[in-house]
Amino acid sequence: MFVWSACTTSNGPSTRSAAALPTDSPQPSTSPAPTPREPTATPRPDPPVVASDPDALGSQIVVAERAIRDHAVIGADLAWFGHLQQLTYRRLAARPEWRDPVLAALPSDIRGAATANADATADLRATVVPGPNLPTTWRIVEPAPLDDLSRYYREAETEFGIPWSYLAAIHLVETRMGRIRGTSVAGAQGPMQFMPATWARYGDGDINSDRDAIRAAARYLQANGAPENMAGALFRYNQSQRYVRAVTAYAEVMRADPDAYRGYYGWQVYYLTTSGDVLLPVGYGR
Repeated sequence: MFVWSACTTSNGPSTRSAAALPTDSPQPSTSPAPTPREPTATPRPDPPVVASDPDALGSQIVVAERAIRDHAVIGADLAWFGHLQQLTYRRLAARPEWRDPVLAALPSDIRGAATANADATADLRATVVPGPNLPTTWRIVEPAPLDDLSRYYREAETEFGIPWSYLAAIHLVETRMGRIRGTSVAGAQGPMQFMPATWARYGDGDINSDRDAIRAAARYLQANGAPENMAGALFRYNQSQRYVRAVTAYAEVMRADPDAYRGYYGWQVYYLTTSGDVLLPVGYGR
């Protein structure tokens, strides 16, 4: 199940086909810690409106990337900036001629993550054959809380040795971290998109449980050579090199900067049709 559209197949759990540098240890600060900001009443479009020219788009990327890394930005504010971040990269994927000038103009501190996000989004878009209709078997729900999902990823990393960021990236690409509920046209189920036969071998518990599905994905990747051969294991999960590159890109952004997870958590479900992107909001399909 692919959140651009459903269009490809795999022999692994999924039925579709989605510059890391080590960070320095935090240094003590004599400045008072910022006070988390509750959602503000500042008027702004909801959903965010993405820029229609490359200069303004670059400015939006800077604003979004910095906001999601600001621990004073929480709640609805954080969700809004994560959504804006997503839309900026979808716009870049739809306008590939903007890619190089937009990325080149970004500040150096965010250019690496922005480049990875832009290229991953473009890779996933390239796997999609848009259709005229919206999905009829999907329900869109609220995801589990951000901290709960983070704990599930890290518990699975401890148990199976698969870096948490890769599990988060798969979860993001497969079902937008559990927002999509429903069986794919090929029969894959759950937040990590397992075929029933694959689940019978690697799953334990409820295929629709985020925690159980994340553990099963970690077990599957380990059985297929990860973490030593992560690319090979990801290809078994979904037999598309574009999928492998995209998941790896998102994962390495999070590995280099775990705060990037805060932004990805805010990404919504968009379905690419012949008429363009369509937002499927929470409550769709009920």
